Amino acid sequence: MNQQQDQLATLHEIRNIMDRSSRFISLSGLSGVAAGVSALIGAAVVRWYLATQNINFSQHLGRDLTHENLMFLAAVAGLVFILALCSATYFTARNARKNSHRVWDSKTERMLVNLFIPVAAGGVFCAILVYHDLLYLVAPAMLLFYGCGLLNASKYTLSDIRYLGVCEIILGLVASFFIGYGLLAWTVGFGVLHIVYGALVYYKYER
Repeated sequence: MNQQQDQLATLHEIRNIMDRSSRFISLSGLSGVAAGVSALIGAAVVRWYLATQNINFSQHLGRDLTHENLMFLAAVAGLVFILALCSATYFTARNARKNSHRVWDSKTERMLVNLFIPVAAGGVFCAILVYHDLLYLVAPAMLLFYGCGLLNASKYTLSDIRYLGVCEIILGLVASFFIGYGLLAWTVGFGVLHIVYGALVYYKYER
């Protein structure tokens, strides 16, 4: 009986080693939390700005937005992206050093390539939507393409990120029907879901 248990333990250890060799497992849950907090701050700034401009997005669906309004929203989105990227880099690098893993290798490259191809395509598609004044579809499209990117990248990192991707896609589809709630859907998808996912990953792998 003990010999059988030892063999099972050995097989389990071999499986873990193979999994670590093919997946980027240093992704930190705190990076998800930080990204979510950044998105919530960005959403709060956008809501404040729209209120000062007397713009009710849920009623007018972005039709009242001027070029200056669009530039401000794009700047906020860009800052949120930069903050999320910087926090992800910092916390993931710290987690990698803690576990004596390399931060950048072929696994990291594969994960990022598979993540950013759908995300980059989504960015171009959102720019096309803005060009055609279909602003009410930008938030759902961002959620959909981001969710596809997460699903694509989940093959090369923690499998838990797949569930976040599925939730983002579902939320994007729902927001495509309820177009007056795009900002709310964006806040939930990039803010709340990131915080919940990050907290779960942190308590599961890093405590």
